[in-house]
Amino acid sequence: MTSISPLFSVSTAKSPIFNFTPISHSSVKFAAPSQRNSPTMKPYSESAKTLSAIHTLDPITTPTSTATSTPPKKVLVPIGFGTEEMEAVILADVLRRAGAEVTVASVEQQLEVEASGGTRLVADTFISACSTETFDLVALPGGMPGSARLRDCEVLQKITSRQAEEKRLYGAICAAPAVTLLPWGLLKRKQITCHPAFIDKISSFRAVKTNTQVSGELTTSRGPGTSFEFAVCLVEQLFGEPVAREIGELLLMNPTDDYPKRQEFNEVGWSLDHTPQVLIPIANGSEEIEVVTLIDILRRAKVNVVVASVEKSAQVLASSGTKIVADKLINATSDSIYDLIILPGGTAGAERLHKSKILKKLLKEQESAGRIFGAICSSPAVLQKQGLIKDKKATAHPAVLDKLKDGVNDAQVVIDGKLITSQGLATATQFALAIVSKLFGHARARSVAEGLVYQYPRS
Repeated sequence: MTSISPLFSVSTAKSPIFNFTPISHSSVKFAAPSQRNSPTMKPYSESAKTLSAIHTLDPITTPTSTATSTPPKKVLVPIGFGTEEMEAVILADVLRRAGAEVTVASVEQQLEVEASGGTRLVADTFISACSTETFDLVALPGGMPGSARLRDCEVLQKITSRQAEEKRLYGAICAAPAVTLLPWGLLKRKQITCHPAFIDKISSFRAVKTNTQVSGELTTSRGPGTSFEFAVCLVEQLFGEPVAREIGELLLMNPTDDYPKRQEFNEVGWSLDHTPQVLIPIANGSEEIEVVTLIDILRRAKVNVVVASVEKSAQVLASSGTKIVADKLINATSDSIYDLIILPGGTAGAERLHKSKILKKLLKEQESAGRIFGAICSSPAVLQKQGLIKDKKATAHPAVLDKLKDGVNDAQVVIDGKLITSQGLATATQFALAIVSKLFGHARARSVAEGLVYQYPRS
């Protein structure tokens, strides 16, 4: 593999360490492969500049570097009870953006599984249906007890062992390298990284502390906070460096160390004397990485998160084909008071959030009462349309930033009083941690970040 640019490092056992850098309790259901090619979910091909501007307008984006005449790369992402939801969703989403045909398969006796943070994921199929298929990549998400559930699945063991024997790509993140691959004997003569809580299971001769490690056909990574790096590294191996670079740009993975992660104006305290109550409204076309990242991180921080659908059904189809089942419908939240309302992005989803009369009423009451609200990606434009961020500093996805009166284009997260906004996708983790920091203080945010294996400042 060759270098992309300097933001995160990927190590390879084949050569010296090198820089690999791109530029820059709800239910989740993955759409079946047949659904992903429906009229509302058709792939398309654009230049990197246009892709970055469009962001998640369409569910699946296929960079021009992927030849349309060649068969799609086939990827298996298995899940089980206790799988880490951020890792599973980011893997599936990013690989689909690159043009891969991703199958999410349950190792359980049912398609719906409850992930480690309480999110329920519904797989495309059972792992048994994949036993005779040939995959270009088998990628194992981590989480506990999810990694143990994957380990105990004989069908998955046979699929992955065959993958290794036939020199095709396989990978694992978080607990999965130590808990799943090690007992299967698939780490021999490999250098491995994994979540710090499990690194002592790997022999000191083989264990490394890099975020992502490439060793022959095997790629390993450390945790939820390294999921983007892991996924883009796999994209590079499947599709090549130009496609990985395009995907990195699309994900808004920032290339410069001096780019400020957070700017704050008109600073006020957000601390509360009770458990914070947070509402996350979702719609058809909402960006699933942003939705799942917000839910997962805020729940890790002990926030009470309610996910509400603005559609007629609790189930919505997210921007890259993930089906998300909300906790309740938006009309069931109309009499409740939330300390914070956060709008996830995704252009189509943002438009549908804007059309919800109940959500519009809730947001107006939130602003009038001096409570906290925020948005990410294309949704700050919704707040702008509703007159909720006048005379406020805010940021958004580059494609919609010019729609904001006082848009800030050089920070991942912008806080102005009790308004918080962010750019999107790869900035969702920083966005969620900024919320945790404002609600509970820096120490709580840093503690959550350490569990994610996400680099966060000490002070």
